[in-house]
Amino acid sequence: MPEGNIIHRIARIHRRWLVGRRFTADSPQGRFSTEARRLSGRTLEGVDAHGKHLLYLFEGGVRLHIHLGLFGHMRHFRSGAPPPSPACRLRLASPHAAFHLAGPQACELLSSEAEATLRSRLGEDPLRPDASPARAFEALRRGRAPLATALLDQERISGVGNILRAEALFLARLPPLRPASELRLADFERLWEALRLLMEDAARDGRIVVPHAPPAPWETPGKRREDRFCVYDREGQPCPRCATPISRLTLASRGLFFCPGCQDTGSAGKPARRPRAVPVERTRAPRARSRA
Repeated sequence: MPEGNIIHRIARIHRRWLVGRRFTADSPQGRFSTEARRLSGRTLEGVDAHGKHLLYLFEGGVRLHIHLGLFGHMRHFRSGAPPPSPACRLRLASPHAAFHLAGPQACELLSSEAEATLRSRLGEDPLRPDASPARAFEALRRGRAPLATALLDQERISGVGNILRAEALFLARLPPLRPASELRLADFERLWEALRLLMEDAARDGRIVVPHAPPAPWETPGKRREDRFCVYDREGQPCPRCATPISRLTLASRGLFFCPGCQDTGSAGKPARRPRAVPVERTRAPRARSRA
């Protein structure tokens, strides 16, 4: 499922390419035909992102909500769009831009009241200018669920997925199994800043590159640079900070990656074990130029 950084990147692309255009709309798959007729002939006036949700405002106050979920994908074209696939739920077409959506978890028209209700259920989004770290701190500390579990609750902090939680907890040096209710303000501030910077960079560059992450084994000179992680999907490999092998455990049916040397996996009352110091490259990997 795309994490919040990808959704915000899509919203930025669609604001640049699609907003201001009048579209004809249809549903080649047939499951969205009635709603597509309401969209057809209207100008797209705005695109917004909140966590993992995309919200489109069309002329006349018609609101489209999209959640890609695990299997949803979208394609956008400047011109000369190919025929849609039979699975295409929604097609928006204009002379100079087109949009194809298939397999979303949610594709629906919402009233203004329904949109407000949806937004009220979502937690603070680190990429939104109106995000409140204070509200996010209070929401994250509700209950004694492990911090790593609470971070995936979209009603606490919106947009965080499995990759972002692992890397942000690592950067903030926080124990993933610490009860969320024991999170201290100073620790939260490090965590929030790590999330915000990771997501901002990834939304701009189209990939996640964690500071001081080792080169990905599949990187080849001259080819497009890939994501680079410190702990995610690196089980058994050395931590780039202390050389302790990265661990993986299953938590709420999701793989959780962490460094047992840098991140004590117990509660807040247990001090973290001092890691063995190793040389670390201090220069950040160069960012790829955005192709959006």
